[in-house]
Amino acid sequence: MKHSLLFAAVLALAAPALSFAADAATTSAPAAAPFANLIAPAESFQAGSMLVERHGDHGSPMVLIPGLSSGPWAWQETIRRFKADHVIYVVTLPGFDGRPAIQGDLIASALDSLKTLITSRKLAKPVLAGHSLGATLSIAFAEQNPGLVGGVVAIDGMPVFPGTEMMPAEQRPQMAAGFKARMAAASKEAFDAQQVGYMRTIGSIDMSKADAMARLSSRSDPASVANYAGAILALDLRADLPKITAPVLVIAPYFDVDHQNAGITLAAKDEYIRKLMTGTPKLQVVTVSPARHFAQIDQPQQVNDAIAKFMAAL
Repeated sequence: MKHSLLFAAVLALAAPALSFAADAATTSAPAAAPFANLIAPAESFQAGSMLVERHGDHGSPMVLIPGLSSGPWAWQETIRRFKADHVIYVVTLPGFDGRPAIQGDLIASALDSLKTLITSRKLAKPVLAGHSLGATLSIAFAEQNPGLVGGVVAIDGMPVFPGTEMMPAEQRPQMAAGFKARMAAASKEAFDAQQVGYMRTIGSIDMSKADAMARLSSRSDPASVANYAGAILALDLRADLPKITAPVLVIAPYFDVDHQNAGITLAAKDEYIRKLMTGTPKLQVVTVSPARHFAQIDQPQQVNDAIAKFMAAL
């Protein structure tokens, strides 16, 4: 497959996430049973602009960073797997999961807050595990602060938004601003409908989980979601990937129904990810299947086994 076709396929696969599917509102979401019993943290505190929940009291540190419009609910199975042997810090970005929104440079604020968490708690080279937006933030932080990071786990999040890697740098701000404006113009009802459509087509292969996640993600501030999404679209972190000194694990979900319809084989997706991560000194790529964007929810054992193997080798 030529790369141009692969780029087009990725964009086609992402298209439902970039539209406001009003017809998705006709599907009523059931109670969020898959996330009804969230693990109570040992401690909650503020680090910069982020809310932080701590789980566990001994072992090497892990920092879990949820993705766009997500909260700690996105990491429950990972917390269960690792909290007995690691001190886990789960962050929630402002504007997400019911947290108050903030103004200003959201990416810079998130990176500063991560640094505040690591330095104030004297965390010795934690593993940063991020999903989606959280993965991109983890990569950016490891580029800027290589001496503070022991490892990076990036679940379906890249240094550049897939499908935009050929875009000239000068066009990125305009593209991001246009996307942000379209997304911010939607009503709360349209935002809620978009969450259902997104979770059912991109988020999860399990519709009960997808509907539960849509209910939870709808607790986020629509303007904040638009602002973070626009900021991520404007980023291209590839030039600084060689600055990362810690090992990096990319976990890539693969769902044959979606990907084969888009003309993407598992081998082609692996090759594409490695191309986007070119320059990363210590890179591993692991595919989990069948899974959509929330791989840690669709396939928690595969994801956690990959993280455990990665951390054991650090």
